[in-house]
Amino acid sequence: MTTAYRRAGVDIDAGNRAVELMRAAVRSTYGPEVLAGIGAFGGLYDAARLREVGQPVLVASTDGVGTKTHIAVALGRLEGLGQDIVNHCINDILVQGARPLFFLDYVAMARLDPEAVARIVAGCARACCEAGCALLGGETAEMPGVYAPGEIDLVGTIVGWVDRRRIIDGSTVEAGDVVLGLPSSGLHTNGYSLARQVFANVPWETVFPELGQPLGEVLLEPHRSYLSAIEALWAAGVEVKAMAHITGGGFLENIPRVLPAGMGVRLQAGAWEVPPVFALIRRLGGIDGREMFRVFNMGIGLVLVVPSVQAGRAVEALAGARAIGEVVPWSGSGERVALLSQEEWS
Repeated sequence: MTTAYRRAGVDIDAGNRAVELMRAAVRSTYGPEVLAGIGAFGGLYDAARLREVGQPVLVASTDGVGTKTHIAVALGRLEGLGQDIVNHCINDILVQGARPLFFLDYVAMARLDPEAVARIVAGCARACCEAGCALLGGETAEMPGVYAPGEIDLVGTIVGWVDRRRIIDGSTVEAGDVVLGLPSSGLHTNGYSLARQVFANVPWETVFPELGQPLGEVLLEPHRSYLSAIEALWAAGVEVKAMAHITGGGFLENIPRVLPAGMGVRLQAGAWEVPPVFALIRRLGGIDGREMFRVFNMGIGLVLVVPSVQAGRAVEALAGARAIGEVVPWSGSGERVALLSQEEWS
């Protein structure tokens, strides 16, 4: 049936079809804690599972995928976007010691494409299942005149929990502690506006010799979740004093957020191999090395601070982990995050 609302650009039937296409994927994330989910006005989650936690604290975060969606739309590769947003949000609360409970997504576009929405939500569901997290609900918005035709906006909200006695806030960080880095899977979900500008005239199918695969595939590699890695550290008895998720702001903006007053970090830039895509972006864009470390993760998606006596055990427990620096006293002037031996990036 043709309606005035549809002529105005909003198709209610398409929205209903999107819900039906995603229903099975969403329900696959439900455990007995979910009392009401897809189709309800509000998701209901039984918090009784937290009774065994001594002092449960809820931790919440909201974030978006940003302009990575533009590349995914151009290549028709939408499933990875769902993994991107879930894993990004998981990492954001993980740095405070929290594990996820449930997640909600927001998918918006100018004209609703039910199949596209279903593919994105299926990616969300897959990542939620891997993390033991319920995809409790969300919103699919059709907004002609607000979003450009063919473009997608993807945002997520996560709620998790941590025992108050085990909140990680960086307060015990001291000089001499070791800084560890866990490798990223690529750009993750930050810096894409700059990357897209650098590659504006380059087809996504282009294979640069240093990349060895199409550029679009490299840029669409899903954001990595660090939940299982940190759980392995905890299981090994390693004390994690602080964690920083290297997102927008890179090393220079994110690491100081978890350091106590009077402490800084000295990083050895050559302690890890920077993936070739970052060198390519810098070369083609003529970008200053310091700005690269401020915009991108440069191959390190999560930074940890651990006691020096436990650094060896931590590296053994985590495949790919590297000792990349140390905590040092900081006077309040100069760089709080200093990069050493970075001739290539200076």
